[in-house]
Amino acid sequence: MPVLCDRLLKLKEIFNSKFGSIPKFYVRAPGRVNIIGEHIDYCGYSVLPMAVEQDMLIAVEPVKTHTLQLANTNPLYPDFSTSANNIQIDRTNPLWHNYFLCGFKGIQEHFGLSNLTGMNCLVDGNIPPSSGLSSSSALVCCAGLVTLTVLGMNLSKVELAEICAKSERYIGTEGGGMDQSISFLAEEGTAKLIEFSPLRATDVKLPSGAVFVIANSCVEMNKAATSHFNVRVMECRLAAKLLAKYKSLQWDKVLRLEEVQTELGISLEEMLLVTEDALHSEPYSPEEICKCLGISLEELRTQILSPNTQDVLIFKLYQRAKHVYSEAARVLQFKKICEEAPDNIVQLLGELMNQSHKSCRDMYECSCPELDQLVDICRKFGAPGSRLTGAGWGGCTVSIVPADKLPSFLANVQEAYYQRSNRSLAPEKQSLFVTKPGGGALVFLEA
Repeated sequence: MPVLCDRLLKLKEIFNSKFGSIPKFYVRAPGRVNIIGEHIDYCGYSVLPMAVEQDMLIAVEPVKTHTLQLANTNPLYPDFSTSANNIQIDRTNPLWHNYFLCGFKGIQEHFGLSNLTGMNCLVDGNIPPSSGLSSSSALVCCAGLVTLTVLGMNLSKVELAEICAKSERYIGTEGGGMDQSISFLAEEGTAKLIEFSPLRATDVKLPSGAVFVIANSCVEMNKAATSHFNVRVMECRLAAKLLAKYKSLQWDKVLRLEEVQTELGISLEEMLLVTEDALHSEPYSPEEICKCLGISLEELRTQILSPNTQDVLIFKLYQRAKHVYSEAARVLQFKKICEEAPDNIVQLLGELMNQSHKSCRDMYECSCPELDQLVDICRKFGAPGSRLTGAGWGGCTVSIVPADKLPSFLANVQEAYYQRSNRSLAPEKQSLFVTKPGGGALVFLEA
């Protein structure tokens, strides 16, 4: 923890120069890399992430006034202050402080509090922003834990994760809860299978002969600032409703693809066959969806679609459902292989990661040319498996690399992807790094 100690000391100094006092405590929440299980948490399916060592760190001092003062060690993020009793979150312009306000408001609303004390907070993050490593969710989680600590109240890690997952939606992102869950439930040295409804986490021991390497494509993607992400959430919701209708289930109650499988009591492989029968591969228009469900366009827009997807003209339901059911099966296979630990474990896990990337690229269409190029380079130089991680459309890849091939892998990828373009301008350690499963969110008291 020597690096963390140095950061805490530096944070204390900056806090003192900014606010003229010293912090009472610090809160840390990690980012995460999702090894496999992309875009399926909000469909109700298990995912397999691990916390990364990079994190959000906040120095905090409760104050007698009702003013919330937020500052950031990064000069790109301007200071912000507001009344603690009048939290307004701007969905149209997702600035950094809005993520803090999500976590703050989530705790405030959970306890039904109206007269909150103010605080001075200084935020320091070393998770590359808009990289798919969940910097925004780490900030929401950090803020939730800060607020809880200031109030002197207690919640379990599971409760905190659920509140923060819900409160991040204040910013308009219809996420599923993976990022917040791993940020709180992570433990050093192990990945986690995260399951939902009810939320629980199971250790998954990763192979000892391999490491996971994160490579940043240097293409930024802010999922709260675009509609790509929410369109996919709605396509999955519509696919679930059409599949439920096809199978004579109560489709109007169904929101997630997992609910259809549970209701039918069949396997993921059988759900893929149902998808083949029930949905066509051509895109659906809003009119065709209305005809299938027997509803009006007005009902579709106001009762099913989210505000920022009401004007979408085509929905690819078949492709999205195929991705979700096949990806959910890959997560379970990945966990099983880790448990059985056969001799060719690294090869088998790599193949699942490659299939995942192909499905994200072709069926979910959440990749981009730079991610595809980076995945190809990583495989060329010795990764048995490589895939995009996070929402996609930019951000990072994660690759499984045999430990003995690591030095040559890093050198070759550095040269082939970063040095042959201006991408080498990105800070090197934020571009390409090995990660080990890190621990979850913590509170440090000022000594």
